[in-house]
Amino acid sequence: MNNSKSDFILTSNEWQSDFLLALHSNNILTSSVENNFLSFNQNNFIIHLINIKNDFLPEDLIDIQNQHHKHNIKLIHLWEDVWLTKPEQVIYRIKSLMGLNVRIHGRKTEIKKLDKPQADRFLNDFHLQGAVSSRYKFGLYYTNELFAVATFSALRKMNHTDNYKSIELIRFATRGGFSISGGLSKLLKYVKIILESNDIMTYADRDWSAGDSYLKIGFKQVGILEPQYFNLDENRNRQLQKNELVANGLNAFNTGSIKFILKF
Repeated sequence: MNNSKSDFILTSNEWQSDFLLALHSNNILTSSVENNFLSFNQNNFIIHLINIKNDFLPEDLIDIQNQHHKHNIKLIHLWEDVWLTKPEQVIYRIKSLMGLNVRIHGRKTEIKKLDKPQADRFLNDFHLQGAVSSRYKFGLYYTNELFAVATFSALRKMNHTDNYKSIELIRFATRGGFSISGGLSKLLKYVKIILESNDIMTYADRDWSAGDSYLKIGFKQVGILEPQYFNLDENRNRQLQKNELVANGLNAFNTGSIKFILKF
């Protein structure tokens, strides 16, 4: 069997048609597709469909986002490999952006500590980037079912102030099809109290978010991380490159991340 990375690349029409069919089967109405830009009825966001084989540079995609932002339009970059490896998670994310989720009040949820298998299973099911290593793992339970997971790093002592400790929010995800009002804030307040952190730091993936949800709950933007380049294995999974050279002409990258800090 030939496992060369180009074998799984579909034509642009194939994967994009599959994506559009999935949207329609989930009752997500689209208004137009023009030059790989997908618009939605009565929503101020656009999805840019990006084939693995392309001539873009990261600054090109950032510029496209900025141009739309000037007109108060949120633009998402959806890559071919992301759709092929995480179709359910992509649909969950889009339904959330369109306000189609069932809402649960955070005050009706209960916080519980999770073990690694519990957290990893949930994040792999419902987070676009899946599970990664973490020190602390907490869940929000509603009617004895797990509806949200947040994972955190170990506490880090910061040199700029005596006895100052920071912690990173690594992943946060809710069950597909649901939103928890105040759920993330509830988890962050809990972590602040039990771990006695002075701040919580996190990142937003610029391909999908400008971090609006973080800003609404008190985070401040403090920096922007440079774009990252990836190689793709035979299962279409992204593997971080140490430089900008991408093998076999598969120019996979993101538009970087935005860094946020919530100080107490």
